[in-house]
Amino acid sequence: MDYALSTTTAEDHFRQGREALDGGAAPDALEHFRSAHQIDRANPRYRSYYGLAIGVVERRFDRALELCRSAAKEEFFNPDLYHNLARVHLAFGFKAEAIRYLRRGLMIDPANKAMHEDLYTLGTRSRPPLGFLPRRHPLNRFAGQLRRWWAARGAHAPASA
Repeated sequence: MDYALSTTTAEDHFRQGREALDGGAAPDALEHFRSAHQIDRANPRYRSYYGLAIGVVERRFDRALELCRSAAKEEFFNPDLYHNLARVHLAFGFKAEAIRYLRRGLMIDPANKAMHEDLYTLGTRSRPPLGFLPRRHPLNRFAGQLRRWWAARGAHAPASA
């Protein structure tokens, strides 16, 4: 179906795109967001969700990031746009950047449930074993692996009577 040629408004396409995205139909969401963006290129929300869909469906990180960043820069008070930036980064495995954008969005809307859930899902990093050394120092990495091994071993150890 050619979504752009219908008489549907940009806001209708946007709403349908959100419903499709929430329903797990990302390719349909992409077409609706593309249509909304083509109808109203100046709208930062349309641009951001279009960018998110491009990242998730077409796996075009640079284009997705460009669209999402420009939208967040223009409408910097909208936490959903930071959430989209985080989701794009997560889709490509950039966890630290995703956490940064989730925290930025939560500064604007501390009660945003979706961002809290994403942040909780990502978890928190434990402190480096040797706090006086940088996290990526070989000794810290080795001590961290040893700590994880020890913790896993303890979880599987037989209970003593």
